[in-house]
Amino acid sequence: MQVSQEMSRHRQHILTTISGKGKTTPVGTIISDSWRRCVNDYGLDPTRQREPVAIDARELRERQERLGRLLPIANAEMTNLYQQIAGTGHSIILTNAEGVVLNYIGDPSFDAEASRSGLHEGAIWSERYQGTNGMGTCLAARQPVIVHHDEHFFTGNRALSCAAAPILDPNNEMIAVLDASSESRNVQHHTMALVNMSARTIENRIFLCMFRNHFILRFHSRAEFVATLGEGLIAFQGDGKILATNQSALFQLDYKSSQDIGERKIDELFGVSIARLLQHSAGGTANPMPVHDTRHARRFFATVQIPESEQLKPQRACSAEPDDAASYRGASESLGTLEFGDPAMAQNIRIAQRVLDREIPILVKGESGTGKGVFAKAIHQASDRADRPFVAINCASIPESLIESELFGYKAGAFTGASRQGSAGKIVQADGGTLFLDEIGDMPLSLQARLLRVLEEREVVPLGAHTPVVVDLRVISATHRDLLAMVRQGTFREDLYYRLQGVTVTLPPLRERADKRNLITHLISAEAPEGAHIQIDEQVIERLVNYYWPGNIRQLRNVLRTMLALSESSRLTVDDMVDDLFRDVRSGHQESPVCEAPEETSGSSDPLLSAEREALLAELERHRWNISRAAKRLNLSRNTLYRKMKRCNISAPRN
Repeated sequence: MQVSQEMSRHRQHILTTISGKGKTTPVGTIISDSWRRCVNDYGLDPTRQREPVAIDARELRERQERLGRLLPIANAEMTNLYQQIAGTGHSIILTNAEGVVLNYIGDPSFDAEASRSGLHEGAIWSERYQGTNGMGTCLAARQPVIVHHDEHFFTGNRALSCAAAPILDPNNEMIAVLDASSESRNVQHHTMALVNMSARTIENRIFLCMFRNHFILRFHSRAEFVATLGEGLIAFQGDGKILATNQSALFQLDYKSSQDIGERKIDELFGVSIARLLQHSAGGTANPMPVHDTRHARRFFATVQIPESEQLKPQRACSAEPDDAASYRGASESLGTLEFGDPAMAQNIRIAQRVLDREIPILVKGESGTGKGVFAKAIHQASDRADRPFVAINCASIPESLIESELFGYKAGAFTGASRQGSAGKIVQADGGTLFLDEIGDMPLSLQARLLRVLEEREVVPLGAHTPVVVDLRVISATHRDLLAMVRQGTFREDLYYRLQGVTVTLPPLRERADKRNLITHLISAEAPEGAHIQIDEQVIERLVNYYWPGNIRQLRNVLRTMLALSESSRLTVDDMVDDLFRDVRSGHQESPVCEAPEETSGSSDPLLSAEREALLAELERHRWNISRAAKRLNLSRNTLYRKMKRCNISAPRN
């Protein structure tokens, strides 16, 4: 009786809302429009839900094949999204433009409800069949939507909470929907943000694949955002004729659609010759060149990706696998080029050179940002394994539940959501080359014994398999933690520690290095535009040398990159030191505050928490860690600010 009454109330709520007569709990326009379609266009009744409609296996394969390159690209991004929200009870779903579920990565805690609701591959979740729901309503509205519990049309779907975002092709045609669904009683708006970001990532990668044999202009109003999620993409022919644009390009250039650009050419949009753009990009420089759009005279930063057919090596843009070594791009330095006059670094390099081609594991220690990944990559490139894979995995950034499958791989069907093809795992991928285990101190204790067995026996057994795979690899590990202290505390295996610590090198923090001046000069040359001769005032160098650099080389590189991007001449002066970035440098302090920032927090898989942490740190540094002034500026009470600092793992600086 109670169930029947609830169904009746839900039905009445929907009918009252779409009729506009009577009082009822208000819902958003997207939901009310969807309810109206369900009743008026599809003739659906909220209380009479049909059995889930599904296509057969043959039809499912046909629809998957129709998407071509999209499917492997989307599958890789779905795995990445699942890793970011693992443990929250969400499952990740991909449908085509018809609402047919093409791929499903399920959270075990959601499997029962997913099965009951018909959330599985082959099921059709368009509004016509399933009423108002995340995937179907996103298809109809062509925009990101959240459909939370009672907002679902059918009473049988009210246990679900869905966040969905459309995936559009370069012609602005709907090709798929990415969705995260759960039974959560709380609307997680940050989940919607992550789903939307993943959908934009898929769109950009599809764009890069579709036009890999054409020129692609990659641009943004901020230099550091080129080659990131928010970049604008414009594909064009050799004569400059524009073929397609992504949504970010239209937004930044203030066009509503690609048709508004018409027959314009690249040089007409930005007032710079194609020859100059290509000359700048041909050298492979990582620094975009400044350009101005001819419509509003706004400054952007741009680089050109040349056609794949004209490159010596194929582009990685179309790879279906995530690039785990992305943070090491541009780190092609050999060991010798990492030495600028610091005795400690010189000793580290000598030690590494002595064991280069021997079966001796290397442990790289150092604070966050000191260049542990760059050092490991340089060792690999200087060794006799340089032409073999360098496979990196950050043990701190992957959820504990996924580290095992990431490292050891799995057979098809080994667990819910596993790929049909299975996965080789990072250890097998590194066969013949180097496996770099970054932040090894964050590896769960339960997996340490299995890793030790792999290193000892040189073979790995994927999840769900019985036959071992023989591997030949060199292992380099890195950490900012005190592993010996962890051994004493029982959180790190002693036998694994001694297996990884064949030889240890400790990278000094930037503030203690004696070669800061030479390093700064080198990084300025490396970050400067191709062919540019950059001069830097002695006063700037002195202040950079005297800064405390809590973020080490990573912070230094980002600061120099920003200075070069903002400078309007070939000479860097104190005026190029932006207040927000250089407040302590400009004041000439020998030691600016250092925030105790554990790596596991700064590397959080929750981007909103990371963003909040960075914003709080910036404000605290701006007010020299005066809590009262920072709280006032943020319009918070002191107690609230302290609570936020504790949640973000921010400690006061050392005295």
